[in-house]
Amino acid sequence: MSASFFIAKRYLLAKRKGLFSMITTVIGVAGVTLAVAALIITLAVMNGFQSDIKQKVIDAQAHVTIYGRFDGEELHQLRDKIAEDRKTEATAPFVLGQAILTSHGRTAGVAVKGLSARLEKGINSLDKSLTHGTWDNFNEIKDGEPASIVLGEELAGNLSIWLDDEVVLVSPQSAAGAMGVLPKMKKFKVTGLIKTGYYEFDNTMAYCPIEAAEDFFGYTGAVAGLGIKMRNIKDSPVEAAELREMLGRGRVVKTYEDMNRNLFAALRLEKFVMSLILSIIILVATFNIASNLLMMSVEKLRDIGILRSMGANPAVIRGIFLWEGNMIALTGILLGIVLGAGISWFVGTYPVIELPSDIYYITKVPVDLRFSDIFLTAAVSYLLCMASTVYPAIRASRVSPMDAIRYG
Repeated sequence: MSASFFIAKRYLLAKRKGLFSMITTVIGVAGVTLAVAALIITLAVMNGFQSDIKQKVIDAQAHVTIYGRFDGEELHQLRDKIAEDRKTEATAPFVLGQAILTSHGRTAGVAVKGLSARLEKGINSLDKSLTHGTWDNFNEIKDGEPASIVLGEELAGNLSIWLDDEVVLVSPQSAAGAMGVLPKMKKFKVTGLIKTGYYEFDNTMAYCPIEAAEDFFGYTGAVAGLGIKMRNIKDSPVEAAELREMLGRGRVVKTYEDMNRNLFAALRLEKFVMSLILSIIILVATFNIASNLLMMSVEKLRDIGILRSMGANPAVIRGIFLWEGNMIALTGILLGIVLGAGISWFVGTYPVIELPSDIYYITKVPVDLRFSDIFLTAAVSYLLCMASTVYPAIRASRVSPMDAIRYG
């Protein structure tokens, strides 16, 4: 044990002359504790919301999507080639287009996706998002009867649509007939409602059999793209790059992150800004440490003079105050980690904070406590705290021994 550490420990643990000095030390530790805990809790909650939103997006989309017209034989060869890649798990073709949905005198623009319910089940969790109706017989198209269509709950609610209602899709593509060029229209029957938990999907998407979509959008015998599910979602960028090289410029390949780039960028920016703002609280707490050490340097002025007269050099005096600041900082950081992790676990385990399910689609606050965030918070807090001890330590080490003994 060095002399500086031994003396610093005695100063902090020994009884102080005044109650005010002890209170300032407690405030210094408490300030760091609360600041660190606040930052850890905030990051855990924001990670939870980000993970929840990301999962909702993944559940409604493929990990990798290829956009481009594929004829029957070309599609068959592509699916076989992708199946040989061990990184991929399943594929599902689709037809995608824009249309106007009309019902009960109300209209709304929608993105219509034609799919096979059986194949789509293999690349995402869309089937589990069905809240009303059923996927049974979804792809069966009977002569003289409208094809099935599944709508997002938000979209259906805005248009006052319910199960078994008939709706009309109007395509922006015109069709030539006896009366001239007219918009192409097709009648569908609502057989299900979906609630993915992601508003953009629930308010704009409509799903119909792939054969009906092929006929409606003019893709007879062809599809508009192919969705791919990866065995490990982290391989999505690698797979997308390989497919771009294989397919050339005639096709567009995007990962789920590419299709939601603005959303994920906004979430990352929000987390960074919140972390930066809360770091200011830690900076404020470091001023308590600095003021406490400055007061201690005044209180121990005579002791400093005696130590200097006994041969202690300025480095020893600096070390005493650096060690004191170090112990205050470490105590506050460790208590902050325990408090922050404990509150995060409690909030994530028990529904102490209830959220309106009609707005957030969840009933309790999601929490995702990550070791990397805890480590980064502790590291930044420690550096800021130690920076605040530099000036008091240097100031104390420059005290003249004679002046310290005379005026101490």
